[in-house]
Formats: sequence, C-alpha cells, structure tokens
Amino acid sequence: MGLAIAEAALDRGGAVTIVAADVAVILPDDRARVIRVETTAELRDALLDVLFGGSHADGGARFDALVMAAAVADFTPARPATRKLARGEGLTLELQPTPDLLAEVARICRGLDAAGATTLPSVEPAPILVGFAAETGSLERAAAKLRAKGVDLLVANDVAEPGSGFGTDTNRVVILDAGGGRDELPLLSKREVADRLLDRVAAALDERDAAGQTALMQEAQR
Repeated sequence: MGLAIAEAALDRGGAVTIVAADVAVILPDDRARVIRVETTAELRDALLDVLFGGSHADGGARFDALVMAAAVADFTPARPATRKLARGEGLTLELQPTPDLLAEVARICRGLDAAGATTLPSVEPAPILVGFAAETGSLERAAAKLRAKGVDLLVANDVAEPGSGFGTDTNRVVILDAGGGRDELPLLSKREVADRLLDRVAAALDERDAAGQTALMQEAQR
C-alpha cells in the first residue's frame, strides 16, 4: 500500500521520500529518495531528520504531507538480549509499548511538548498528516484513533477481510477525516485507493494554502 501511494505521488510530480523497513516489493529508488530502517528507533530518527531536519526549533517543516502506511509493531521487548539465549524449559518475555511515532509528529507540528503543553513553535504551514489503522473484525476504534493521533486523515481497513490488507493487490478502506467525515470505498486496487487518498490530500493542501493567502492579504490590509 505504501508503494502504491509513493508511486501515485511520483506520477503527480511530487518529491517523495520513502522510509522503509523489510519490504517484499521493489521500491522506486530511481525516482524517490529511499531510506532503509530496521527498528522503530531507527524509523523515529529517520522521520524526525527527514521531516524537521532533526530539529523543529525554527518552526518550519520540510514536507507538505506525511503518509504513515507502515504497520509498526505495538510492542517491543523491554530488555532485548545481546546474545543468543540458551534453550531452557521456558521463556518469559516482557514487552513494552512502542512509541506512537505519528502522534509524536502531530504533537511537534502543533507545537506541543512531551507533556502536551504549548511551549514550542507550531509548524507553519501545517502539513497534512495521514495515518493508517489495520483492524480485524471491526473498524469501530478508527475514529478514536484519528483523534488520539491528531491526524487530518485516517485510512482504516479490516485486514481479516478477503482482498483487503496484506499480501493482496486490492484493498477496501474507509477514509475518516478530522471533521467527522467518513468515506467508505469499495474494494479497489491499491493504486486506485492511493489515488483516491491523494485526491483528498491535494484538496486539503489547496484549502490550507488558500487560507494562508487569505490571511496574508488580511494582514497586508491592516
């Protein structure tokens, strides 16, 4: 799905950076900048560097839209072993939640610190943030995830449904927006889903830019 979105953006003339882990598809490294990562920590470092240049002190961003289609693990071992573990009678594995990277990016864009206080400069112009939510059996949690992550759009799908999700060329998704809108798409090719999604992103960017121009004109008239 991420590849389909990247290719759709490239075909529209976008400057695309792909941050990818272990994927089974060939990435368009002749047309896009590709950054390889292996862990959630590496993904976080790559995101902050690509999006904000490692720092957001200047209140700016180096991107117009972020689409987080990766299925990042929700948990990671609390104490990873540095050597091979000996075979024994059993193993107790303690897990800890992995950081919500998309929510962190959204927080930075809004100028919020780790405690949720507005102590930092917000990112202007505000980029469009898109998240993905892979669910099983129901999409009831999708709206709550959109609010919790602070994104503009959330693409939710039931990966247990045939033809939807992993290992297929098709997907059936619901696109939710921060205004409460809900667009239920039929089963489509992943490229068609990508184009429908980018239509929404492009419209949101046009609206953002138009609002910015209006604000500048009003300021100039004062």
